[in-house]
Amino acid sequence: MKSRNIATQLAAHGLILRGGFVFGVDDEAPIGPTGAPAKSVFLVGQAGAAPWPHFLEWRQRQPRRLDNPLDTWSRGVIDGVAASFGARAVYPSEKPYMPFQQWAMRAEGLKPSPLGILMHPEYGLWHAYRGALLFADEVLIQTPEKPIHLCSLCVGKPCLKSCPVDAYSADGFAYDACLAHVHGAVGEPCRSGGCLDRNACPFGVAYRYPPEVQAFHMASFAGLA
Repeated sequence: MKSRNIATQLAAHGLILRGGFVFGVDDEAPIGPTGAPAKSVFLVGQAGAAPWPHFLEWRQRQPRRLDNPLDTWSRGVIDGVAASFGARAVYPSEKPYMPFQQWAMRAEGLKPSPLGILMHPEYGLWHAYRGALLFADEVLIQTPEKPIHLCSLCVGKPCLKSCPVDAYSADGFAYDACLAHVHGAVGEPCRSGGCLDRNACPFGVAYRYPPEVQAFHMASFAGLA
């Protein structure tokens, strides 16, 4: 099965398949590897910080100054997998932007948390989508059962009560307030250990990113890298 072979190749880099689907006749399918609209898509991502050691080993061989190193590493890995299986690779940070969150919700049946990150029944908020593989044919992948949306079971919603500047609320994400706090004198806990709201979530704690990984992502978000 193609999906199993792809998963094996990704596993060597700490990455996993995150589901997929066949585009329907009413979908605006992106261009596939042949120049015609793709027939199917597989999402590629991570659970927890599994790719981190592989990324660090690669990073040590790169120039000290490198823009978007994690995206660059991801492209190198996923482009190689795409070439091996006749697919076109696309990425969340690449223009024109692909609807990755909509694809993920369709592929894995997930729903957004109050923070906007999709809530996974096993990984909680500690997962990511690093790219996708577009195929010219209808490549099938096992469809997961409809997962429980853990946020609907969470009464206290600690993810909305831990940020000192209430960056997340029913009104959305207060980007400027968050950024100012992270850069400010009292923002060290966020700079060194990641988003306090995200860390307050009680689900998926076994997959929580280590502090150094969270610090890396926060530095990238806040322009501190």
